[in-house]
Amino acid sequence: MNKTVNQKAWFLVLPVLILVAFSAVIPLMTVVNYSVQDTFGRNEFFWAGLEWFSDMLDSDRMWDALGRQLIFSGVILAIEIPLGIFVALNMPKNGFWASFCLVLMSLPLLIPWNVVGTIWQIFGRVDIGLLGYTLDKLGITYNYTQDITAAWITVVVMDVWHWTSLVALLAYAGLQSIPDAYYQAAKIDQASRWAVFRYIELPKMAGVLMIAILLRFMDSFMIYTEPFVVTGGGPGNATTFLSIDLVKMAIGQFDLGPAAAFSLMYFLVILLISWVFYTVMVNLDKRDGV
Repeated sequence: MNKTVNQKAWFLVLPVLILVAFSAVIPLMTVVNYSVQDTFGRNEFFWAGLEWFSDMLDSDRMWDALGRQLIFSGVILAIEIPLGIFVALNMPKNGFWASFCLVLMSLPLLIPWNVVGTIWQIFGRVDIGLLGYTLDKLGITYNYTQDITAAWITVVVMDVWHWTSLVALLAYAGLQSIPDAYYQAAKIDQASRWAVFRYIELPKMAGVLMIAILLRFMDSFMIYTEPFVVTGGGPGNATTFLSIDLVKMAIGQFDLGPAAAFSLMYFLVILLISWVFYTVMVNLDKRDGV
């Protein structure tokens, strides 16, 4: 007996496909078009082939920005993932204080990126900022606009303050899904707190932690607004990450061809690393299902 296939569901998906085409596919094709052409203005284009890609691969500027970006993302993940797990483990499991902590942890995530940058830009100023003024009175030299170390510390701490809550909330959700029977069995076996974390809590949080790592990597690798507002990519090029360098090339210098090639390679790097994370997540799910 042949089953009747209802194709009407495609009409429900069609608006989404059209929206994606206009918001993603068409702009992407425009970038691809710019990446293989050159222009001298007046809407006149000349075929350049893979010249811009070759120039970008030979450019120390791009590799330096990529190095800074990888270091930043690595530092962010190394701080936020353990810190988020620690916060989640120490949050109340139920009652009023559990709800209070959840609301409190959600507040930084509600603040727009440009506002976060503005807050920390003012917070770190020596003349009017609480942090900068306090450090100056304590005799500690702190100037994120002129000192590279201070600039990096400011950008990293700002991101940790803004996004650790996301990791903590995801880890907390993973902890809440663990049945009480696991803890009761561990108590009967007189398992230590570290053993409970190592063999019960951490494996149960593995899935949500991979999601947290993936989300935080993608966001930190594409970060632009916060460091641009605080340091403008400086001092010098110390905090000029890939996104900031790309905007400077495309808008500041109006090098559309190189910027388009740069953005496509940028996109492929993010896609590749995200695919690696996704593969690991799928393998973890398969292992847990066995």
